[in-house]
Amino acid sequence: VAFSMSGRYRVCSLMKTSFFAIRGDPQKALLLQIAAATVCRTLLNTARRFAYPFAPALSRGMDVPLTAVTTIIAANQATGLIGIFFGPMGDRFGYRRMMLAGLGLMAVGMTAAGAVPFYGIVLVGLLMAGLGKSAFDPAIQAYVSEQVPFYRRGLAIGTMEFAWAGSTLLGIPLLAVLIDTAGWRSPFFFLGISAFLGFSSIAVLIPKTVDHRRSPGLHSSLWASFGLLLTKRPALGVMLASLLANAANDAIFVVYGAWLEEGFGMGILGLGAATGVIGAAELGGEVFSAAFGDRIGLKRAVIFGMGLAVAAYALLPFTAGSMPLALSGLFFLFLVYEFAIVGSISLATELLPEHRATMMAGFFAAAGIGRIIGAFSGGFIWTVARIEGTVLFSCLLGALGIAALIWGLRGWDEA
Repeated sequence: VAFSMSGRYRVCSLMKTSFFAIRGDPQKALLLQIAAATVCRTLLNTARRFAYPFAPALSRGMDVPLTAVTTIIAANQATGLIGIFFGPMGDRFGYRRMMLAGLGLMAVGMTAAGAVPFYGIVLVGLLMAGLGKSAFDPAIQAYVSEQVPFYRRGLAIGTMEFAWAGSTLLGIPLLAVLIDTAGWRSPFFFLGISAFLGFSSIAVLIPKTVDHRRSPGLHSSLWASFGLLLTKRPALGVMLASLLANAANDAIFVVYGAWLEEGFGMGILGLGAATGVIGAAELGGEVFSAAFGDRIGLKRAVIFGMGLAVAAYALLPFTAGSMPLALSGLFFLFLVYEFAIVGSISLATELLPEHRATMMAGFFAAAGIGRIIGAFSGGFIWTVARIEGTVLFSCLLGALGIAALIWGLRGWDEA
């Protein structure tokens, strides 16, 4: 027993010493903060996306029509637009507070949805998780951008963007196992408890002094903050590019399943495998952006990636001759799109250095509007003009996005 107690004391002492050694080393501390933030963002992204594949299971569990679950999904997407108000709040009241508020919303919402499994509570719980993501994302990106010089920004922001692909490749498969073994309510408990642990990690790893440096008088009003987004040409140009690029991509995203099903008779399992291909492409795009974005220069990298995405849209109909070719076309499309979009996120962090969270909230709101436009337009165009008409629409939007980016960044030099 004495040996056991002594051993435990030495282990605890070593952990405590190691932790404070990391806290004393700014570089190691930042790396640990980025790692924790990436895990938290993976959880938030999983909470945002998991209702899509598991909508039938949720509808059966709550004994409601499938359309009721798709309503939840649509309402959850709308939280991205409401989240534009969180950016100015982060700039004014502090990034750490907004991160903790975001994880707190998710923790309470997910736990409540699992504990009280009624439709209204699940709806509110998922909305709280969506709002939590909208509060957390601009705040963590603004915080990291303040700590990392611009010439290394692509690596830092690109690393955190692994969380998007991680939700598809790790989070959703894990929730599938939980649903299969422990029932449809288990993902809510898992995500709620995990969010609470994430809350604790951010509270410990990011010092309170981060918020003390924010100025309560930084903005005279929310409307003044939004005015910055509309009057500063670089900010407006990048937001327009974000809107157009996301609209172009989602027009394809909402119909790729119908295209594969119609062209190759692909069933549910095949479509699941195709979604895995897209998830792998997203991860590849994030890796390439983190590895090469800073070397190429973020401005050039984004323009280059968006140009390749337009080319990928145009080539997609020509891959319809075989399934491997079609899947390869989709892989390349989502690879270059993700490369461009992750680079644009890193780029946006430097456009309004004194109002980073406001800028990022505007960027994501524009992206959300684009996704809504793309989803509605893509489905309609598919019904009347099939894949040829859809890719033409996406090419046009992508080209306009490149033009908006070049217009906005004309005369703007990378730091």
